[in-house]
Amino acid sequence: MLQIYNTLSGSKEPFEPLDPGEVKMYVCGPTVYDAAHVGHALSYIVFDVVRRYLEYRGYRVRHVQNFTDVDDKIINRAHQLGVPWDELSRRYAAEFLKDMEALNVKQADSYPRASETIPAIIEDISRLIECGHAYEVEGDVYFRVLSDPDYGKLSGRRLEEMNAGARVELDERKEHPMDFALWKAAKPGEPAWDSPWGQGRPGWHIECTSMSTRELGPQLDIHGGGNDLIFPHHENEIAQSEAVTGKQPFARYWMHNGWLTLNQQKMARSEGNVLSVPAIVEKYGADAFRWFVLSSHYTRPLSYSDKAMISAVKSVDRLVQAAAPRTPEEEAGDSVASRTALPEHAVIQLDSLRGEFEAAMDDDFNTSRALAVLVKLSKEVNRLRATGESDTEALALLRELAGVLGFTLAPQDGGRRSSGDGSDAAADVDAYIELLVAIRDELRAAKQWKLSDRVRDGLRELGVALEDTAEGTKWRVDR
Repeated sequence: MLQIYNTLSGSKEPFEPLDPGEVKMYVCGPTVYDAAHVGHALSYIVFDVVRRYLEYRGYRVRHVQNFTDVDDKIINRAHQLGVPWDELSRRYAAEFLKDMEALNVKQADSYPRASETIPAIIEDISRLIECGHAYEVEGDVYFRVLSDPDYGKLSGRRLEEMNAGARVELDERKEHPMDFALWKAAKPGEPAWDSPWGQGRPGWHIECTSMSTRELGPQLDIHGGGNDLIFPHHENEIAQSEAVTGKQPFARYWMHNGWLTLNQQKMARSEGNVLSVPAIVEKYGADAFRWFVLSSHYTRPLSYSDKAMISAVKSVDRLVQAAAPRTPEEEAGDSVASRTALPEHAVIQLDSLRGEFEAAMDDDFNTSRALAVLVKLSKEVNRLRATGESDTEALALLRELAGVLGFTLAPQDGGRRSSGDGSDAAADVDAYIELLVAIRDELRAAKQWKLSDRVRDGLRELGVALEDTAEGTKWRVDR
């Protein structure tokens, strides 16, 4: 059974959606004032895989991801560039969707925007005021945190320990320092809409409540985002959502991915250390970046380096070569082999690998273990091919499970993507080594010791050391 780590409880929990067979998933989207970078891409790849695996398990997933298109950063950037704020936000929202397509991230079912949700936002704020959860001061409206006895339950913070920060503005007019803005009175040169409290615009947090509840209803199954959103954004979302709907919990499972770091710093525009999505895709390929992201558990921070990316390129290249069509019929997608075409031990092996993949993903989406299964599958394809047995079933399983993780396995640049450092040739060598190791394993299984030793000794002469372990043959190049 699928287990998900729930930030709210601080533990893994069995996944049980509100409605059997259906999953309502909301993921906080970008603030579109600049181009997306690979730190953003990490989060959306993570939740793309979550969605893909849920669909693989048979769930009908309704995936909603918002665009924050009214925000201080957008307004300030538009002023700097001398362009209308809405033109700026539309431009970067379009670029974001293009970048996600390049990374093979499936489109969400809906992309609501804050600027298009103003009537619902005003309705929700009015409801919060009526219920005593919010108050108006000189055209601004604030949420009253003291009205929520559970405030802080997501982040584990207590009000007396909290400090204003991270988009929480200090204002002496507030009843409590942690009261947060639901509506901001209009300032000269800013976009504004009419409201019962005068012209203004929504605060950052309320937009997600209004968008998610209109798209998915008062309660969600999964709410996702980066762990930097736990406080105050998601904490505030819970407080205002449960107050306005009167239903608990607002979200059954809160999932948060770790940061992408560069030189031990979180990748962020404010740090000046961002890498663009198009640049990474051009240099290494989308599949390689996805491999890099999935090589670590989604909750952990991940450190970016060219060395790690080169390793990812090599790993993906092995899968691409193993998954490449081998016959004209396979190219056309018309070749279908029955399971009886394989020896029983090979059928059992494939069933075992599928089970191993599912066990890994059921354990809170443990993608690093799932990648190890893809490697084993590629070796099995090579083994079957080397021994003349049908590899069609193994190929189909490799492609299917790779697709669950969002890999295209499409050759690029004629089958290789150059990294500019000679890694293309290294990938070729690695593929041949894998094939020779698979052949040696088959020879050993057939007790052809003399021939298997000849393969081992030949590889040793070329600087390749083999190690026979309980998990199979491992190799390394002593260069």
